[in-house]
Amino acid sequence: MDYKSTTYTGKAMKIGAGVQASEAQEAANAQGFVVVEGVCPTVGIAGGYTQGGGTSLLGSKFGLAADQVLEWEVVTGKGELLTATPRQNSDLYWALAGGGGGTYSVVLSMTVKLHPNMPTAGATLSFTEPSDAYWDIVQAFLLNMPAVLDAGATLYWQVLPGNLFLMPQSYLPEGSAQDLERLLQPTLQVLDKSGIPYAFSSRDFPAFQDAYRILNPEMNITEFNLGGRLIPHSLVASDSSAASLTGAIKSIISNGGILAGISMNVSRPPTSPNAVHPGWREALFLAFLGSIYDRYNMTANIIAQQTVTNVFVPALEQITPGGAAYLNEADSNQPDWQRAFYGTNYPTLLSIKEKYDPDGIFWGPTAVGSEAWEVAADGRLCMVGN
Repeated sequence: MDYKSTTYTGKAMKIGAGVQASEAQEAANAQGFVVVEGVCPTVGIAGGYTQGGGTSLLGSKFGLAADQVLEWEVVTGKGELLTATPRQNSDLYWALAGGGGGTYSVVLSMTVKLHPNMPTAGATLSFTEPSDAYWDIVQAFLLNMPAVLDAGATLYWQVLPGNLFLMPQSYLPEGSAQDLERLLQPTLQVLDKSGIPYAFSSRDFPAFQDAYRILNPEMNITEFNLGGRLIPHSLVASDSSAASLTGAIKSIISNGGILAGISMNVSRPPTSPNAVHPGWREALFLAFLGSIYDRYNMTANIIAQQTVTNVFVPALEQITPGGAAYLNEADSNQPDWQRAFYGTNYPTLLSIKEKYDPDGIFWGPTAVGSEAWEVAADGRLCMVGN
């Protein structure tokens, strides 16, 4: 559709609740556009994904999913049907764009910006090395990252047990394979100098959706006991700080964990202010960390999640004091979740929650306002003090 407001004039798409990311992207692609979506094609794009912020393989080019929202159509906790935009019910618009899903209202639909489709370069990289030289390459990759992201690329990568590094996806919209390879040269040169064998490939795609289909095949459900942390640019500002970051990652892997990162530059402020955690604007990458989920042993999973909470996440918190976590992909047992998930936005979000859902109809363990309720011994949800 053509959309016009005081803050945006251009093409837009209205997306109903329950529409999957892949469905929205296919519809946009058919008209020569792209919509900002996540890594997983089956996520409901208008739900907690966008309401929680929304990472994207187009992040460095266009920002977070929450940054794309033009308006929301909702039913509040008081039963009111409302439209929320930067000019109408602007406080609710602000809260819904990054302040967490399932909290302020039921979202019926959202309208988001569309962007013209574009040629896109993609690349993959993998290597393994049993010696400590492996960690020198990981550190070189981390130091290389800011320049790559500043050029508009987004990277998805993994550091795995057994000193295995994988970057199965990287994207450079409006760039060529040659451009992307040039951006990654500092890492490739260190690999060449070390003599460590590696596999690198890059290619050009006529459109982003073509790159997305080839490099991002549909995957299974998340199979990890999960935690997370936003890693700021400041941790690669010098060799010494990058060494601290590399050491923290190494400690997680050495203790049986895994770490994956989605690296993107979303520092540009959105057209209209939103409730995305301020830590995103300073982030170099989102670190997902955890251990493999055991489908047959729940006790093992409980112990593994405790390790995530008490060992893996603190390893990154130690080098990012006062930092942030992405509420959609974080440890559900995060002790200081109000600060880690919402930051300085929390008091304002709480007042908006109380305005549009005064009876606490919407609740989640780490959703804004959830501390007013507690789960009783019999499983019922009760107001604190009652």
